[in-house]
Amino acid sequence: MDAKQIAIGSSTRLPAVEKTPFYHIEKPVTENRGDHFLRAFAAVLEFTDYKALLDSYCTSSAKCNRCAVSCPVFMVSGDPRDIPCYRTNILLDIYKRYFTIGGAIKARLSNGFELTEEVIDDMLEVFYRCTACRRCTQSCPMGVDHGLVTRLGRYILSLIGIVPKALQVSVREQLEGETHNTSKVPKDALLDTLGFLSEELEDMVGVKMEFPVDKSNRDYVFFCAVSDYLMEPDTLMGNAAVLYAAGDWDKWTIGTTNYDGINYGLFYSDWHLENIVKQLLAEVTRLRGKNILIGECGHASRSAHDFVPVFGGPSAQPVVSFIEYTLRCLKEGRIKLDPNIITERVTYHDPCNIARSGWIVDQPREILKSFVPDYVEMTPKGQDNYCCGGGGGLVSIDEIHDYRMRIGGKVKAEQLEKTKADIVVAPCANCKKQLKELVEYYKLPCRVMGLHDLILRAIEIPGGKSPAERKEEAALLEM
Repeated sequence: MDAKQIAIGSSTRLPAVEKTPFYHIEKPVTENRGDHFLRAFAAVLEFTDYKALLDSYCTSSAKCNRCAVSCPVFMVSGDPRDIPCYRTNILLDIYKRYFTIGGAIKARLSNGFELTEEVIDDMLEVFYRCTACRRCTQSCPMGVDHGLVTRLGRYILSLIGIVPKALQVSVREQLEGETHNTSKVPKDALLDTLGFLSEELEDMVGVKMEFPVDKSNRDYVFFCAVSDYLMEPDTLMGNAAVLYAAGDWDKWTIGTTNYDGINYGLFYSDWHLENIVKQLLAEVTRLRGKNILIGECGHASRSAHDFVPVFGGPSAQPVVSFIEYTLRCLKEGRIKLDPNIITERVTYHDPCNIARSGWIVDQPREILKSFVPDYVEMTPKGQDNYCCGGGGGLVSIDEIHDYRMRIGGKVKAEQLEKTKADIVVAPCANCKKQLKELVEYYKLPCRVMGLHDLILRAIEIPGGKSPAERKEEAALLEM
């Protein structure tokens, strides 16, 4: 069925999706889900500002399907339920029917839309097929933010206990667990890891760098995705190398009460989003830090950049992306990158959470082009980029790995292949995980790296080994 032939709206509801184990809900609600959903929806409308937004969307036409051609999921699946305005209209139909006077009158006069168990099944499926990349919003002639509506739908579902287990368990550990981070990395393990990375850096660059921990009154309190401490050590060592080379080693610190920049609330719950942001702010306040420095993670950067001012108020500390910091150091001449080290062809993947709004688009390209001779762009790029296929928290849900490979990430895999790049740079923990799995799944001849992984190879360290010496040593080790 062609997308343009489908009338999306209250009068046309496609059959409920086939019930499949799309993801595992830890404690599923099994009875009276419609009543529970409506009560939760009413509470959200009472205590948030969503009502004005929904009123606005209800007066516009959100049924033209122009968003279909922008959605990389629909491009592959061809499933009408993957059209962004189909998802949006499920929630709008519920709102109009149960929370507007016109909807109530219409329901009395005719057999209109009703919230059934099948509609609940429909929502829990389609809202978690969406990667929340918000690319569709750019093509909507009425300015409907379908990604935001999807998140609202997930938020209401979460209030009645319908949440993917992977997200629910991680957030619970972050807010209530002993470690207060999504990967359950205890403080001792963090300190051991930092000690190991310090030794690795000394062997690599010839300079000892002991990571600063719990230092007060520093310019920067650093937060990365806590998974980086386990899975992306080169990214962290690249961050450290930039700070050292720039002369800012005594101006930053890592806290030990909270050292996780991840905020899965951004994916499904405004309530959790707020509490995780406040937990981050509490750590910065404890250390009397002046700025919040966020490492390479798209959603961690966006949740801090967009919501620290909201939940922290006018006194909240400024949020700085590490990419912004590195570019500033480069422009000021405080770091130097050797243009003779990187000989591979390199391309850049724009994480949706930092690129879609236009915030972090040109900065990483300016850095890369300063020291990578063979740089090639993907098409499309920047604000119009294609999602990696694991956005919106989907990359954390193991049960949908096959979906992420075959449908969610297929367009991105094809895009990568066309560049003929040897290295794809992706400054985001979730994007790196998804892209590495795509590379393996489609057997693409390229490597996935962080921006600062690549910088680590080319940066000149005062008093240390030159980039050329380090490259020669690395080549000998690989022989």
